Amino acid sequence: MFVKTIMKPVHQSFTADVNSSLKEVLELLDQKNIEAVPVLDGSIFKGMISKEMIYESFYKNSDQQGAEAFLQDTSAGETAGYEDFCITNEEVFERTLPMFKGFAVLAVVDDNRVFQGLVTRYDVIEQFESAFGVKKQGIRIAFTSEESEGRIERLGDIIKNYHENVISLATFDETDKLARRIVLKIEENDNIEAFTKKLEKTGFRILSVKHV
Repeated sequence: MFVKTIMKPVHQSFTADVNSSLKEVLELLDQKNIEAVPVLDGSIFKGMISKEMIYESFYKNSDQQGAEAFLQDTSAGETAGYEDFCITNEEVFERTLPMFKGFAVLAVVDDNRVFQGLVTRYDVIEQFESAFGVKKQGIRIAFTSEESEGRIERLGDIIKNYHENVISLATFDETDKLARRIVLKIEENDNIEAFTKKLEKTGFRILSVKHV
Protein backbone atom coordinates (compact mmCIF):
# COMPACT_ATOMS: atom_id res chain seq x y z
CA MET A 1 0.00 0.00 0.00
CA PHE A 2 1.30 3.42 -0.97
CA VAL A 3 0.80 6.77 0.74
CA LYS A 4 -1.13 8.08 -2.25
CA THR A 5 -3.86 5.47 -1.69
CA ILE A 6 -4.75 6.78 1.79
CA MET A 7 -3.94 10.49 1.63
CA LYS A 8 -6.47 13.30 1.53
CA PRO A 9 -6.09 15.28 -1.73
CA VAL A 10 -5.31 18.98 -1.83
CA HIS A 11 -8.94 20.10 -2.05
CA GLN A 12 -9.75 18.22 1.18
CA SER A 13 -6.69 19.45 3.08
CA PHE A 14 -6.45 22.40 5.46
CA THR A 15 -3.28 24.46 4.97
CA ALA A 16 -1.87 27.90 5.77
CA ASP A 17 -0.19 30.31 3.39
CA VAL A 18 3.26 31.62 4.30
CA ASN A 19 1.86 35.16 4.32
CA SER A 20 -1.12 34.38 6.56
CA SER A 21 -0.94 35.96 9.99
CA LEU A 22 -0.68 33.77 13.06
CA LYS A 23 -4.08 35.11 14.06
CA GLU A 24 -5.55 33.70 10.85
CA VAL A 25 -3.80 30.39 11.43
CA LEU A 26 -5.14 30.12 14.98
CA GLU A 27 -8.63 30.92 13.77
CA LEU A 28 -8.34 28.11 11.20
CA LEU A 29 -7.04 25.64 13.77
CA ASP A 30 -9.82 26.52 16.22
CA GLN A 31 -12.54 26.52 13.58
CA LYS A 32 -11.56 23.09 12.24
CA ASN A 33 -10.61 21.73 15.68
CA ILE A 34 -7.14 20.66 14.55
CA GLU A 35 -3.71 21.08 16.11
CA ALA A 36 -1.45 21.67 13.09
CA VAL A 37 -1.40 22.36 9.35
CA PRO A 38 1.21 22.48 6.59
CA VAL A 39 2.46 25.90 5.52
CA LEU A 40 2.63 26.52 1.76
CA ASP A 41 4.32 29.08 -0.44
CA GLY A 42 1.98 28.84 -3.39
CA SER A 43 1.93 25.07 -3.80
CA ILE A 44 5.37 24.44 -2.27
CA PHE A 45 5.55 22.85 1.17
CA LYS A 46 7.60 25.04 3.55
CA GLY A 47 7.01 23.35 6.90
CA MET A 48 4.46 22.73 9.64
CA ILE A 49 2.79 25.07 12.10
CA SER A 50 0.85 24.20 15.23
CA LYS A 51 -0.81 25.90 18.19
CA GLU A 52 2.11 24.88 20.37
CA MET A 53 4.61 26.43 17.93
CA ILE A 54 2.62 29.66 17.81
CA TYR A 55 2.45 29.95 21.60
CA GLU A 56 6.15 29.13 21.93
CA SER A 57 7.04 31.73 19.30
CA PHE A 58 5.01 34.37 21.13
CA TYR A 59 6.75 33.78 24.46
CA LYS A 60 10.18 33.82 22.83
CA ASN A 61 9.80 36.79 20.50
CA SER A 62 7.00 39.09 21.60
CA ASP A 63 9.05 41.22 24.07
CA GLN A 64 6.67 43.93 25.26
CA GLN A 65 4.34 43.47 22.30
CA GLY A 66 0.82 42.39 23.16
CA ALA A 67 -0.55 39.04 22.05
CA GLU A 68 -3.03 40.54 19.61
CA ALA A 69 -0.38 42.68 17.88
CA PHE A 70 2.09 39.79 17.75
CA LEU A 71 -0.44 37.40 16.22
CA GLN A 72 -1.51 40.00 13.68
CA ASP A 73 2.01 41.09 12.67
CA THR A 74 3.75 37.70 12.53
CA SER A 75 3.30 35.46 9.52
CA ALA A 76 2.96 31.69 9.32
CA GLY A 77 6.12 31.59 7.22
CA GLU A 78 8.13 33.20 10.01
CA THR A 79 6.95 30.64 12.54
CA ALA A 80 6.80 27.45 10.47
CA GLY A 81 9.29 24.70 11.16
CA TYR A 82 9.91 21.00 10.53
CA GLU A 83 10.66 21.52 6.84
CA ASP A 84 11.43 17.82 6.47
CA PHE A 85 8.16 16.69 8.02
CA CYS A 86 6.78 15.38 4.75
CA ILE A 87 6.68 12.22 2.68
CA THR A 88 6.31 11.55 -1.05
CA ASN A 89 3.14 10.05 -2.41
CA GLU A 90 5.07 7.07 -3.80
CA GLU A 91 6.35 5.98 -0.37
CA VAL A 92 4.93 2.87 1.23
CA PHE A 93 2.33 3.30 3.96
CA GLU A 94 4.60 1.94 6.71
CA ARG A 95 6.98 4.90 6.37
CA THR A 96 4.33 7.19 7.87
CA LEU A 97 4.31 5.44 11.25
CA PRO A 98 7.48 6.90 12.87
CA MET A 99 6.53 10.40 11.73
CA PHE A 100 3.36 10.86 13.79
CA LYS A 101 5.13 11.48 17.09
CA GLY A 102 5.08 15.26 16.77
CA PHE A 103 1.98 16.06 14.70
CA ALA A 104 -1.34 14.43 13.94
CA VAL A 105 -0.96 15.29 10.24
CA LEU A 106 1.78 14.61 7.71
CA ALA A 107 2.28 16.53 4.46
CA VAL A 108 2.51 14.56 1.22
CA VAL A 109 4.67 16.10 -1.53
CA ASP A 110 6.18 15.19 -4.87
CA ASP A 111 9.91 15.18 -5.65
CA ASN A 112 9.83 18.98 -6.06
CA ARG A 113 8.09 19.51 -2.69
CA VAL A 114 4.84 20.44 -4.41
CA PHE A 115 2.05 19.79 -1.93
CA GLN A 116 -0.08 16.79 -2.88
CA GLY A 117 -2.25 16.29 0.20
CA LEU A 118 -2.28 15.04 3.78
CA VAL A 119 -2.11 11.83 5.74
CA THR A 120 -3.65 12.07 9.19
CA ARG A 121 -3.13 9.93 12.27
CA TYR A 122 -6.79 8.95 11.93
CA ASP A 123 -6.12 7.64 8.40
CA VAL A 124 -3.33 5.45 9.78
CA ILE A 125 -5.53 4.11 12.58
CA GLU A 126 -8.20 3.24 10.01
CA GLN A 127 -5.67 1.22 8.04
CA PHE A 128 -4.71 -0.73 11.15
CA GLU A 129 -8.37 -1.37 11.86
CA SER A 130 -8.71 -2.72 8.34
CA ALA A 131 -5.58 -4.86 8.70
CA PHE A 132 -6.98 -6.45 11.87
CA GLY A 133 -10.52 -6.73 10.52
CA VAL A 134 -11.88 -4.65 13.40
CA LYS A 135 -15.11 -3.72 11.65
CA LYS A 136 -16.09 -7.29 10.78
CA GLN A 137 -17.15 -9.82 13.39
CA GLY A 138 -15.40 -13.16 13.52
CA ILE A 139 -13.21 -15.48 15.55
CA ARG A 140 -9.82 -14.10 16.63
CA ILE A 141 -7.19 -16.76 17.18
CA ALA A 142 -3.85 -15.77 18.69
CA PHE A 143 -1.05 -18.32 18.63
CA THR A 144 2.69 -18.70 18.40
CA SER A 145 4.86 -20.58 15.97
CA GLU A 146 8.50 -21.52 15.93
CA GLU A 147 10.49 -19.30 13.62
CA SER A 148 11.29 -21.73 10.79
CA GLU A 149 11.01 -21.85 7.03
CA GLY A 150 7.62 -22.82 5.64
CA ARG A 151 5.52 -22.21 8.76
CA ILE A 152 3.25 -19.60 7.16
CA GLU A 153 2.87 -21.87 4.13
CA ARG A 154 1.84 -24.70 6.46
CA LEU A 155 -0.68 -22.41 8.14
CA GLY A 156 -2.09 -21.56 4.72
CA ASP A 157 -2.53 -25.25 3.93
CA ILE A 158 -4.48 -25.83 7.15
CA ILE A 159 -6.69 -22.81 6.48
CA LYS A 160 -7.39 -24.12 2.99
CA ASN A 161 -8.10 -27.68 4.16
CA TYR A 162 -10.63 -26.47 6.72
CA HIS A 163 -12.20 -24.02 4.25
CA GLU A 164 -11.76 -21.05 6.57
CA ASN A 165 -12.63 -17.59 5.30
CA VAL A 166 -9.84 -15.28 6.48
CA ILE A 167 -10.74 -11.76 7.60
CA SER A 168 -7.21 -10.75 8.61
CA LEU A 169 -3.79 -12.18 9.36
CA ALA A 170 -0.95 -10.40 11.16
CA THR A 171 2.42 -11.55 12.49
CA PHE A 172 4.64 -10.00 15.14
CA ASP A 173 8.20 -10.33 16.47
CA GLU A 174 10.19 -9.91 13.25
CA THR A 175 13.39 -10.38 15.23
CA ASP A 176 15.80 -13.18 16.06
CA LYS A 177 13.39 -14.65 18.61
CA LEU A 178 12.64 -18.36 18.31
CA ALA A 179 8.85 -17.86 18.34
CA ARG A 180 6.64 -15.61 16.25
CA ARG A 181 3.21 -14.45 17.39
CA ILE A 182 0.39 -14.67 14.87
CA VAL A 183 -3.12 -13.24 15.05
CA LEU A 184 -5.63 -14.79 12.67
CA LYS A 185 -9.22 -13.65 12.34
CA ILE A 186 -11.66 -15.87 10.46
CA GLU A 187 -15.38 -15.92 9.84
CA GLU A 188 -17.37 -17.79 12.45
CA ASN A 189 -18.32 -21.38 11.59
CA ASP A 190 -18.94 -24.74 13.27
CA ASN A 191 -15.44 -26.21 12.88
CA ILE A 192 -13.42 -23.75 14.99
CA GLU A 193 -12.61 -26.35 17.63
CA ALA A 194 -11.39 -28.86 15.05
CA PHE A 195 -9.40 -26.14 13.27
CA THR A 196 -7.61 -25.00 16.44
CA LYS A 197 -6.86 -28.57 17.46
CA LYS A 198 -5.27 -29.14 14.05
CA LEU A 199 -3.15 -26.02 14.55
CA GLU A 200 -1.90 -27.36 17.88
CA LYS A 201 -1.15 -30.80 16.47
CA THR A 202 0.90 -29.13 13.74
CA GLY A 203 3.04 -27.28 16.28
CA PHE A 204 1.22 -23.95 16.64
CA ARG A 205 0.60 -23.04 20.30
CA ILE A 206 -2.81 -21.46 20.83
CA LEU A 207 -2.83 -18.44 23.14
CA SER A 208 -6.47 -17.38 22.88
CA VAL A 209 -9.63 -17.89 20.86
CA LYS A 210 -12.20 -15.07 21.07
CA HIS A 211 -15.33 -13.98 19.30
CA VAL A 212 -14.79 -10.31 18.38
